[in-house]
Amino acid sequence: MTYTLITANRNYSSWSLRPWMLMKALDIPFKDQIIYFEEDNYERFRAFAPNAQVPCLKHKDLKDGDRTIWDSLAIMEYLAERHEGIWPADEQARTWARCAAAEMHGGFAPLRNICPMNIGIRAKLHNIETPLQRNVSRIGELFAEGLDSFGGPWLAGDKFTAVDAFYAPVAYRVRSFDLDIGPKGRAWVDNIIAHPAMQAWETEALAEPHREIGHEEEIAAVAIVTEDFRTAV
Repeated sequence: MTYTLITANRNYSSWSLRPWMLMKALDIPFKDQIIYFEEDNYERFRAFAPNAQVPCLKHKDLKDGDRTIWDSLAIMEYLAERHEGIWPADEQARTWARCAAAEMHGGFAPLRNICPMNIGIRAKLHNIETPLQRNVSRIGELFAEGLDSFGGPWLAGDKFTAVDAFYAPVAYRVRSFDLDIGPKGRAWVDNIIAHPAMQAWETEALAEPHREIGHEEEIAAVAIVTEDFRTAV
């Protein structure tokens, strides 16, 4: 059984971070392939993913043959059928974790649009309008609920699972834009950023010489960048 996980820029690609972090944290071996964002990704990304997006998991198996799995949630469910520990063992925690992951997968549009993941910068938002504040408040509520209900230090208990991987990019958004998600939520943010796999991802992100103009312009439109820890271009 051989996995290849195709991802994009470490600094920007929040969707890529999710399955990468999960597989690293749970010691699921895979080949790591990065294809950087450019102005027109469609044809390049269509060469390996039917939706022309990352992440994309390639699976070679002597029994099942070659498989292509796209979309971060589908990748995690595919892995859950083949590896233990993707979702919590406890039924109540597992149900909550799946709900929370699905909420992240399909929601929080203001947070995504106004606070894009950019690991290397720290920024001060011009303002926090109501839709964004509702997202921030909901995340703080959700994190506190998981930590209180299942004992922490991870969102659904004492082990890192898929729900933590799904919110991993949020940790960088909280840090970059100094979002107030409450003390319990911030403790989880500090905990996941300190994870060795997150530290490895961040080290690569800061070393990337690539700048994607669209991502940079998104931040410039909503915030003032106060610090930039990335390698100078």
